Amino acid sequence: MRATYEFRAEWTVGAPVEAVREVVVDLEHYPEWWPQVLAVAKLGPDDARVICRSVLPYRLDLLLHAVSRSAPVVEVAVAGDLDGTVRWRLDPVGDGTRMLFEQSVAVSGALALASYVARPVLRWNHDRMLAGCLEGLRRRLGVD
Repeated sequence: MRATYEFRAEWTVGAPVEAVREVVVDLEHYPEWWPQVLAVAKLGPDDARVICRSVLPYRLDLLLHAVSRSAPVVEVAVAGDLDGTVRWRLDPVGDGTRMLFEQSVAVSGALALASYVARPVLRWNHDRMLAGCLEGLRRRLGVD
């Protein structure tokens, strides 16, 4: 059994594209600024293991592989508890950066089963995860 999810968010942050890109590609330091990222282990130059948890009482164990680290598109392939891709599109806008977050993933097992009943709650949980990302990213960059 599998369930698929598509997530999309768009933000503007008051920092240049290169500064935003540097933070987004520096996975090892995510736990310092993104509260829902509990741990990151670098597995190689393009690979990392990430443990995250939002509001609901479950953790995701993810294996990330860098596909692109260059602006305007930063992308990772995701495996583990989720399978798919996460992509950030970074475009200059005024003195800042427009960030377009796109995630396309599939889940299986218990999380896929829960999706049939609790999809709105799981989406809400993901929204809380992204809210933590935006708040922490702005704090890390020193911008509003």
